[in-house]
Amino acid sequence: MRDALGGVVNLAMIVVFLVLVCGYLAFNVNYTKAFRVKNYIITSLEQYEGNCKSGTTCSNKIQAYIKQVGYSAPEFHLEDDYICNYGYCYKEFKVSKETGDAVSESKEQVYYRVVTQINIDIPIINRIMPGLKIFQISGNTKLITPFK
Repeated sequence: MRDALGGVVNLAMIVVFLVLVCGYLAFNVNYTKAFRVKNYIITSLEQYEGNCKSGTTCSNKIQAYIKQVGYSAPEFHLEDDYICNYGYCYKEFKVSKETGDAVSESKEQVYYRVVTQINIDIPIINRIMPGLKIFQISGNTKLITPFK
């Protein structure tokens, strides 16, 4: 009887170890996808100078990249004036920068904050922590001078 109990304990330890390792690997894969999508969106916003509203070339390229990478995140909405599409959100922040030049007045510049979400679809964790912001990745673009 003693040997049978020892075998069950060893088997339980192996199963717990495998579940932890598989969960860690799944989290890393989803984190990498969300991070790559965030970087691509930042690059696209810089390239198109923030003109990435729905239906534009920039938005279509981002959507195609999201499908190519296999990024899928549940729709989420952030506070304030964030624009949310396809599992990511972004917001424009205006910055006034003094150039010091006597001829030109102060030039308005903008930067964008992009937020993506890591898709962790485990029902128990989703019920315990439904709005946990630790599973979100954010980044900012460089300063962009909009073309007027």
